[in-house]
Amino acid sequence: MHMIQKTIAVFLMVLMATGICQAQFIDSFEDNKLEGWLFFPGDGNASIDFVPKQGYATMVVDASKDRHNAYWTIIKRNVAPFLKLEKLKDPAFELRVEARVRIPRAPRRLNIMVNTQKTTDFHHDLMEFDIPDTSWHVISMTTRNLDAVPGDSLFVQLGVTDFGLGQYEVDVDYFKADIVNTKKADPDKGLRVPYHPPIPDLNTFSNHLNVTHDALINLDFPEVNFNDWQVKEKGGNARILTVNGNQWAVLRWDLKQFKNQKAQGAAVLELTTQSVSKGGNYIEAYGQDYGMEFGKIRVIEILGGDPDWEQGKVTFNSLMQGKPYEEVFNEQMMYDTEMAEQNGDKTYITISEPVLQRLLDGTTKGLLIRPLGAIDASFYASENGKGMDGPKIHFNTKK
Repeated sequence: MHMIQKTIAVFLMVLMATGICQAQFIDSFEDNKLEGWLFFPGDGNASIDFVPKQGYATMVVDASKDRHNAYWTIIKRNVAPFLKLEKLKDPAFELRVEARVRIPRAPRRLNIMVNTQKTTDFHHDLMEFDIPDTSWHVISMTTRNLDAVPGDSLFVQLGVTDFGLGQYEVDVDYFKADIVNTKKADPDKGLRVPYHPPIPDLNTFSNHLNVTHDALINLDFPEVNFNDWQVKEKGGNARILTVNGNQWAVLRWDLKQFKNQKAQGAAVLELTTQSVSKGGNYIEAYGQDYGMEFGKIRVIEILGGDPDWEQGKVTFNSLMQGKPYEEVFNEQMMYDTEMAEQNGDKTYITISEPVLQRLLDGTTKGLLIRPLGAIDASFYASENGKGMDGPKIHFNTKK
C-alpha cells in the first residue's frame, strides 16, 4: 500500500472507532522501528525474528531445524497503557484485536490470542483464522467476558504455528486493539476457525458420506500398492488402514454433486478404531507442554498430486507424481487428535468450514492421515463391514 494511502486509511480507522471507544492502540509500523513488541518461539526447534520493513513488519520464522512440525512462534505486546480498562466493567464492552496480514504460502492458519498476567486458560480468548491465499487479509477477534481491570497487563498476540519445516515470512501491515461496545460493533473479520470446538450431534448434519477411495502409501515401498492391508479377527480377515512412521492413509470422496454448494458450518470426519498401539514418555523427554503433543494422529489436506487416484492402484510415487511433500500436502496440519483406543470406538475430528469448502470446490483433493509420535493406529477401511465402518464425513451445505 502506498504510504499516503495507508496513512489516510489508518486515520479513517481511528475516526470511525471514536464512536465505539474512547481510546485505542494501533501500530501501523510506519517509522521503520518496533517499540514494545516481544517475540519468541515455544516448543519444537523453531526461531522467530520480528523485523520492521517499509510501512509494515515481518515475522521471520525459521523451522528448518525442527523435526516434528509441532512448534509455535508469537509476537506479543502489552496494550493496557493505551486503553481505558475501566470500560470493561460494563458487560457490553469487550476487547477487539485486529490485524492486516499476508502469508507467503497458502492455505495456512494464523491465530490471535488475548491474555493477562492472571490468565490460566489460554484457549479462552484464542481464535484461529484460515488464510486462503497470499494477498493481504484483515482478521479480528473479540474477547468473551474478558477479566481485565485497571492495573492489569493486557497482552495481544499473533501466532504462527506448525507452518512446516522451512522458513516463512508473515507480514503484518498494522495491529490494532479497541475496547468496543459489542452491541454496536460490526462483526469480526476473517475466516474464523474456532480452536478445538465441541463435536455436535451427528443428527444435526444433512449429509453423511462414506469415503469413495481410501488407501495406504508407504515411504519405504513407494512403488507398492497396499490396498489389501488386513488383519485377522474372529470373524475373518478385516480390511484396515494402519498409519505409523513410514505408512500413511489417504482418503478421497466423490463430492461432484456438491460442487456449486457452500459449506454451512464445520464438518466432522468419522473413523472407527480397529486397534491402537502407542507408548513413550514424551513428557519426561520434552517437558509437559511439548510432550503432550505426541502420540496422536494428524489430519492434513491433500492439495496436489494425482487428483483421481484409485485405492486399488495408488502408491506413494503415483500420488506424488514426482512433486515434493510441500507441493502435494498442506504442511500445516488441519487437526491433531488422539485416537479412540477400543476396537469399534469412534474418533470424531472437526473439519473446519474453510477446509470443507475447499473439499467441495475440489481445491483440496482429499485428506492425509499420518502419526505425530511413535504410534501405530489402525482404523477400518471402506471394504470392511460393507462400508459401514469405513471413514465418512458428516456435513451441511447451502446453495
